Amino acid sequence: MSDTAADYLCQRLIDWGITTIYGFPGDGNGILGALRRHQDRLRFVQARHEEMAPFVTCGHAKYTGEVGVSMVTSGPGAVHLLNGLYDAKLDHQPVLAIG
Repeated sequence: MSDTAADYLCQRLIDWGITTIYGFPGDGNGILGALRRHQDRLRFVQARHEEMAPFVTCGHAKYTGEVGVSMVTSGPGAVHLLNGLYDAKLDHQPVLAIG
């Protein structure tokens, strides 16, 4: 198995101490395959809707003190991140968005 860019992304997240990623799976996202390959160290929690993923991520950051990570599909998914990211900004919470 050759490493992909998504595998390197997952490894970097692991190196940073990230354990959980919240998101909504979309079409053609190679990161999901890498998350499956790294499921022993990274947990993917599927949100009910793309717009909910960044809010859950912000809640994770608030209650654990860790960096929250949110992932959505490209295109419209990136727009769905905005409200949750703004919420995190207003509450001064560390979050990372992957879109």
